[in-house]
Amino acid sequence: MRTAPTILHLDMDAFYASAEQAAKPSLRGKAVVVGGLGPRGVVATASYEARVLGVHSAMPMGQARRLAPNAAYLVPRFRLYRDVSEQVMALLRELSPLVEPLSLDEAFVDLEAGERAWDASSAEAVGQRLREDIRRVTGLSGSVGLAVSKMLAKIASEEAKPDGLLLIPPGTERELLGPKSVRILPGVGPATGDHLRRAGIHTVEEIAEAGEDELVRMLGKSHGSHLYAMALARDERPVVAERDSKSVSVEDTYDVDIHDRVRVRTEVQRLADRCVERLRAAGRSGRTVVLKVRRYDFSTLTRSETLRGPTDDPGVVREAAARLLEGVDTTGGVRLLGVGVTGLADFTQEDLFAQAAAAAAAEEEAVAATAARAEPETAGGGGPAEGAAEEAVARRWMAGHDVRHAEFGHGWVQGSGVGRVTVRFETPYSVVPGRVRTFAVDDPSLEAAEPLPLVEVPVGT
Repeated sequence: MRTAPTILHLDMDAFYASAEQAAKPSLRGKAVVVGGLGPRGVVATASYEARVLGVHSAMPMGQARRLAPNAAYLVPRFRLYRDVSEQVMALLRELSPLVEPLSLDEAFVDLEAGERAWDASSAEAVGQRLREDIRRVTGLSGSVGLAVSKMLAKIASEEAKPDGLLLIPPGTERELLGPKSVRILPGVGPATGDHLRRAGIHTVEEIAEAGEDELVRMLGKSHGSHLYAMALARDERPVVAERDSKSVSVEDTYDVDIHDRVRVRTEVQRLADRCVERLRAAGRSGRTVVLKVRRYDFSTLTRSETLRGPTDDPGVVREAAARLLEGVDTTGGVRLLGVGVTGLADFTQEDLFAQAAAAAAAEEEAVAATAARAEPETAGGGGPAEGAAEEAVARRWMAGHDVRHAEFGHGWVQGSGVGRVTVRFETPYSVVPGRVRTFAVDDPSLEAAEPLPLVEVPVGT
């Protein structure tokens, strides 16, 4: 166990939503929800203004709309998020050769390996400079945690949110963790939390007092021993550089067991997209798709399918994950789902058959949506007709995505429906919110555009 707080954890604040607010002056300080806008869509990220209203990630989009009907609802722009992530990760790699990305917006850094910090004061100085550099380069804020281990650094960054820095001095870890809820520990989800609560254990200190033997009896050897070690602030895991990873995966634990099979399928599709997003951010492809399902009784099933070659195609991974799910019984309910890709490679072999199937399915959906089209989507970025008109039209004009008009310049789509598209013309550098105009969806003067950098690049650089 190291003696200096030289493990740094960075977590960008409400990353997708904050990037959209930075890109769109008219949305700054307002509730913004990013995710799938269809009837089965889920929230990817919500701004802090939306979180105050009860909206959070992984929530069904329909529920989010009921909680925050006046929020702006936008389709993710992964190209922009990847670009910003690359800028942030480049800043981290200037600090140390040991950078372990967890996603586009989160990473661990071993400052000692980079000889940037050796005690609390030097580590804190590095963390403050990093936050300043991130804001200067990207215009966004990130929260930083510093501690002697990965677990504690991650807890520190969560405590520092939003836009803060927290350093846990060595020797104070037990004092900090003791009165906290058991849910602060990584891996303690709603199910484990309820199990501990029924045993009269509510705080981290009470976990330590219960003892390892009791926790093993309650939760099993692996989980019980690991939880006891965390309660004592023990974590010996090293920061592992990104390229050393043998797999890429994402998983979610749900507050309430999912019983609806349609919802389970939707969650698996969403996890597959997030997995591919992380895979692409690492510049990798993979050959084996893995599905993980933890059921209501804590039994965990793992299924895998090996493809004909490495891929980073989201359609291919989605289809493989869906096929794997068909062989899993989820009748009693599901508490955790995960999708991963193993057999990583630095190249991609296109699966033309899977791509053709995905294209055919998309075309069928568009035809069905056109037939069902009813009333227009609201100009605010979402409305009751999005399940119809949006599916047919928004493939070209998706809410939140960039456009350019021959006369009015750069803007973004606020909404579309019944042959119309509403655009707000503004850029990240606009001083005031831009004007709104409506066009026919086939207006020849309007075309899709690439995202602009969030921070204006000076001419000549």
